[in-house]
Amino acid sequence: MENSDKPEMTLLQSGEHFKTLNITAKAGMIMPLHHSTKEAVIVVLSGESLLVMPDGQHKLSQGGTFIIPKMVSHSLKVVSDFHAIAVMETSSAIEFED
Repeated sequence: MENSDKPEMTLLQSGEHFKTLNITAKAGMIMPLHHSTKEAVIVVLSGESLLVMPDGQHKLSQGGTFIIPKMVSHSLKVVSDFHAIAVMETSSAIEFED
């Protein structure tokens, strides 16, 4: 992502079936509404964020994991400096909503 006031996602590795993305963010940052075209697994390495989904807010904190269903719109509110890894199918795309 280009804007420095939003969390940053960068591709770590891409294999035949899966890819991993590195997610980093500073406290107070917000990732805009988006969805993944396939399921995504979030593994939290450090920090805390609130994952805002249609069914409510989910706390993401160090050592935790969360499976985000495909095509479910969500955003991320960063509570404290945050670092996570997203694991998804190689063909999966993250699409931001306007």
